[in-house]
Formats: sequence, structure tokens, C-alpha cells
Amino acid sequence: MSQILHVTLNPSPEQAAQLGALQEMFAKACNSLAPIVQQHRCWHRVTLHHLAYRGLRESFPNIGSQMACNVIYSVSRVCRIVYQHPDSPFNLQRLGDKPLPLVRFAKTAPVHFDRHTLSLRDGNLSMYTLDGRIRFQVALSHGDEERFRTEKVREIVLSGGAGRSFELSFHFSEATDEAAAPVPLKAPANALPAYIRIENAA
Repeated sequence: MSQILHVTLNPSPEQAAQLGALQEMFAKACNSLAPIVQQHRCWHRVTLHHLAYRGLRESFPNIGSQMACNVIYSVSRVCRIVYQHPDSPFNLQRLGDKPLPLVRFAKTAPVHFDRHTLSLRDGNLSMYTLDGRIRFQVALSHGDEERFRTEKVREIVLSGGAGRSFELSFHFSEATDEAAAPVPLKAPANALPAYIRIENAA
């Protein structure tokens, strides 16, 4: 069984605008952290949180405390791919002592949610946006509903937008320990996520 469940959303025009606004603000917040990562050569999630959380909340007061944490998670995760994935051309082993390149997120980059910013129960989906929560009715099979009861959701990602439909991806793990290892690095061979670009590369 796949560890990822994809759910397509059918938002109204107003809801689509709300999701798009959140997506764009999320990307701006991610981009505000990229220079910190570059300067300090730090993308460890906890350390980056200590370095950047206060400034992030001051710069983006409307994004909320929990979504700010999700921004830090997203930046940490992407930078692990850029600087640590063996197939990345910007892997630290290749860069050596050269300055780190700057990671930039597109305005349609995925948005990470968690149990505080998104809930799904009995087909009722509630999602955080900058203008308050929006709700959807989601048709799930009996097997999918059972997965939400018996497996742990490790990651929730909203993707799409910019004229395309929105999709939620629920990444499952049977681990129940909150301190379990993060979602493994994944990227196509010799490629980086399509929603980022690299600047100031040596």
C-alpha cells in the first residue's frame, strides 16, 4: 500500500483565492529564511527555529505561530535536499568551503500543514488560511478512513494553484513516536524540486 494518499480539492473561486494567498505568503516566508540558512550554514530544524522564529513572526504576523513552524520545517526539508542529497549538484561535499548558494521558493511552492492547521474527520476537512479556516467535504473510501484511525500522518502537503487544481498529500507512517525520524530525503536523480531555484551558486 502506498504511504501517500492524494486528495483533490474542488474549491470555490473564493476558496481558491484564499488558498492561493496562503501559498504565496508561505513562499515569501520561506524566502525570508533562505539568507539565514545561507549565512549560518544551518538548516537543522530545531536550530533554525531558534535562529529565525522570532524574526519570522515579526515579519509575517498574519501567518500564525503554527504555520510559522511549518515554514521552518519546509525550509529545513528543502535545504536538506539541496545541500545533503547525494544527487544534488550543490551537495556540501561538492561545494567544500565555497559559499552556499541561495535557495529561492516559487510562489506556488507546496504548503506544509499539520494537525493544528488542518483536520480531517468523517469526511469533513478544515484548513487554515490567512482569512480563517475553510471547509470541504471529502469523499474517502472505507480503507482510507481506516488509515487515518490506525496510521500516523507524518506530513500534509498542499500543492497546485496558479490555474491548476489544489491537491492535498497525506504521508503516512506506522510510527507512533513523535520523535520518529523525519520523512526521508526524496528527489529525482540529478534533480532538485521544481518549485525552487538556486541563486548565487559558485
